[in-house]
Amino acid sequence: MARVVVEADGGSRGNPGPAGYGAVVFTSDRSTVLAERRSALGVATNNVAEYRGLIAGLTAAADVGAREVEVRMDSKLVVEQMSGRWKVKHPDMIPLNKEAAEVARGFDRVTYTWIPRAENSHADRLANEAMDAAATGAKLEETPPKVQRKPAGSSAAPGWTGAVGAPTRLLLLRHGQTPLSVERRYSGRGNPVLTDLGERQATAAAAHLADTADIAAVVASPLDRAQHTARALADRVSLPVTTMDELVETDFGNWEGLTFAEASERYPDVHRKWLGDTSVAPPGGEAFDTVLGRVTTARDKLITAYAGSTVVVVTHVTPIKMLLQLALDVGPSLLYRLHLDLASLSVAEFYPDGGASVRLVNDTSYLSS
Repeated sequence: MARVVVEADGGSRGNPGPAGYGAVVFTSDRSTVLAERRSALGVATNNVAEYRGLIAGLTAAADVGAREVEVRMDSKLVVEQMSGRWKVKHPDMIPLNKEAAEVARGFDRVTYTWIPRAENSHADRLANEAMDAAATGAKLEETPPKVQRKPAGSSAAPGWTGAVGAPTRLLLLRHGQTPLSVERRYSGRGNPVLTDLGERQATAAAAHLADTADIAAVVASPLDRAQHTARALADRVSLPVTTMDELVETDFGNWEGLTFAEASERYPDVHRKWLGDTSVAPPGGEAFDTVLGRVTTARDKLITAYAGSTVVVVTHVTPIKMLLQLALDVGPSLLYRLHLDLASLSVAEFYPDGGASVRLVNDTSYLSS
């Protein structure tokens, strides 16, 4: 969710008197309500309630993953103070202004616009419901949540990374189990189907990811095991499966279908070298350095095509490791040390300024539920 509109209001009956606030988060075109907040404050002033409404609205915007926020309020005081045009003098306002500014710093950009009360009717209604509760002592029922669940690990960019802008979030899903993975055999360009367990894993992963907000695309390797895993999700979220050839698994050449022990016994010298040198290719196959080149191309294509969006990428163990390697900006030793389970989920984010972060690695919690 790159950009949202926050409308907030607050008031009291008596100033000071029974007070409350309301806030609503809309999509950027104001066509959809993403979240609502309202709360009774007891006895407070109008200005305190208005600031509390702003803070609640900004916090709700962060909860839905917004990076840019347009704040619209009918409080001239709050808009001018938060814009820096008016000095904050009242001792009750100073800590509230600082708190709101601190929340605002978590976004890439926040703007403040004054609007007439008639254009702030949604937040005004929520604030009045809160003031009614404050005046009568009635219990204020929770507003039904409208925020869609985000994938585990997703949030605003950590400040210490220096990353700027809305990231392209890649949800990296490894395909489900196949007969070759059951027997722990090299499985590259061969095209085994999913086992019954693999199908169940794909279904479980799809159910887990289907609740993710704003999936822009489901992209997959051309091999059947990735395509079938991807289709389980695509069908749920009414998206096509987009095939990207660069995401295909490593070509293991003559080792295809062999176990680790069999490949080591039949090709002892090259197998030993391959385990420590990414420039070495299996006989008739593909070196990891070559794979990294095309995976880097895939990463660049995804960032260009889906800038600032969330994309589910269904592929194989090696391409996922390499996408994580690129996000972490580390050497090839990661390929040999990182374990990724079948149907596991990892999350990497790539920012427009070249920054990146890894949010999650090898999550399989949804497979046991």
